[in-house]
Parts: sequence; C-alpha cells; structure tokens
Amino acid sequence: MRDEPTPVEVNDSTIHGKGCFATRFIPAGAFIGTYTGRATDVDGTYVLWVEGDNGTFSGIDGDGVLRWLNHSSTPNAEFDGPRLFALRDIEPTEELTFHYGDGWEDVD
Repeated sequence: MRDEPTPVEVNDSTIHGKGCFATRFIPAGAFIGTYTGRATDVDGTYVLWVEGDNGTFSGIDGDGVLRWLNHSSTPNAEFDGPRLFALRDIEPTEELTFHYGDGWEDVD
C-alpha cells in the first residue's frame, strides 16, 4: 500500500515561526503523512519521540515538512507512531497542530 502525498505546506504561523497548513480538505480520521528523518537518541527541536510496542521510546530527527508542526492543547491531528492522522475535519489553509505531550499541559 502506498501513501498519498502529504496534503501539507509550510507557511508563517501565528502560533510560532513556521507551521504546517492543509492544502486541501482533510476529513476526520484521514492519514495526513509520516514523520520522516534519521533515528536519534538525542532530543532536539525537530525530534519526535515514538513509543514502541515494548514501552521504550525512539526518536526521529525530522527532515520532512511535518517537522514544522506546532503544539496546541486542542489539536486537530495526532500521531500513531510516526504516522499523523486528522482528529477532526481540517479545512484548506488551516494550520495542523498536535499535542506535544505532558510537559506542554499548560501551553495553549
């Protein structure tokens, strides 16, 4: 099975610096894209930590468009491993966001 191209582009964000924005309507539950990059065990600005089946975490130092995703306490997307899915319908030009994790509970 081959994934469709990521329906996302990078633009200036009102949340922080750059962000990912939908280039078309994305329905709730739809696959958006895969977080790509080299494996790492060192934290960094674009590192996504993915929990494995055995409860350990591995890092991906992002090199693709999804590295520009910003945080929201009310996100419209979430990761399942390195794969990003829409939590609700996302309109064209809407910024895609996900919840960065427990350390970000007090950040909108």
